[in-house]
Amino acid sequence: MTDTPLQLGRATQWPASPEEAVLDRVPNPQADTLYVARFTCPEFTSLCPVTGQPDFAHLVIDYVPKDWLVESKSLKLYLASFRNHGAFHEDCTVAVGRRIHDLLAPHWLRIGGYWYPRGGMPIDVFWQSGAPPADIWLPDQGVPTYRGRG
Repeated sequence: MTDTPLQLGRATQWPASPEEAVLDRVPNPQADTLYVARFTCPEFTSLCPVTGQPDFAHLVIDYVPKDWLVESKSLKLYLASFRNHGAFHEDCTVAVGRRIHDLLAPHWLRIGGYWYPRGGMPIDVFWQSGAPPADIWLPDQGVPTYRGRG
């Protein structure tokens, strides 16, 4: 958490890049309970670092919080900051997961990046911080593998 006030509840500027984006965290009021929190971003966009053309993904972020929760407005702004950022699918997906993990230090975090095809090939990228806690219910991420029209 930064020394500045949260972005929640006040006007904010769109960050120009993921590096400039501020992620806020708030105390977890249920820190004594193991549970899964999920964020789904079905319209994630970034740019191909070679061609500059847009890439689109459906991101699913699951985490088991400890002391902190990611504040959702700041997460939306952070994810939107990739819109004009050139990076490969793998880099975007892992960078998002690591940034959230570094901010929160949760019990566990996973991210699934389900990238839409470009050049006829979808690329799905998965990262997690380690083994999930025992006895935690982890639902399927709910995004089917790409099947095209057939």
